[in-house]
Amino acid sequence: MGAKITIDSATMMNKGLEVIEARWLFDVPPEAISVVVHPQSIVHSMVEYRDGSLVAVMAIPDMTIPIAHVLAYPELLDLGHLPRLDLVDAGALTFERPDPVRFPCLELAYRALAAGGTMPAVANAANEVAVARFLDGEIRFTEIAEIIRKAMNDHQPSDYRDVAELLEADAWARKHAAGSVRAAVAPRA
Repeated sequence: MGAKITIDSATMMNKGLEVIEARWLFDVPPEAISVVVHPQSIVHSMVEYRDGSLVAVMAIPDMTIPIAHVLAYPELLDLGHLPRLDLVDAGALTFERPDPVRFPCLELAYRALAAGGTMPAVANAANEVAVARFLDGEIRFTEIAEIIRKAMNDHQPSDYRDVAELLEADAWARKHAAGSVRAAVAPRA
């Protein structure tokens, strides 16, 4: 998956960003989107219909299949080189609600979505800086969420008229997050 995505998965910021994407891509209100932790990584997506039934996409724990769905939609690619999912061998499938204390980045993403305007861009940019600095060994894992939170707390979201204003908010957040990293590292030096 790559180092950044691995860290975003560990903080659950990847799921938070997917919630923001789903809201806008599918015009779904945020309260209709939920995240569940599924340790077996077999269910790749799930949709609940009005009648309460669920339709899930299940496959081996390999992101090749969901990525292929997106890239080839509405067609399906022949992925015969991958093993098939054997439900008997897979065993029990479990689902849990995410722990907000353990995964504060997920809550921050929901907060960014609720604030709207430029806030999701700020949360994303601060996350990118914080994760990069963690991977460089400059900050602790637990400081990733704190850097994002600080940028969001210090940002006044505004509606934007064009991409230039989003890029401006992104640049502000990157600079702010870099300053937070310097402040976090200074006491340890």
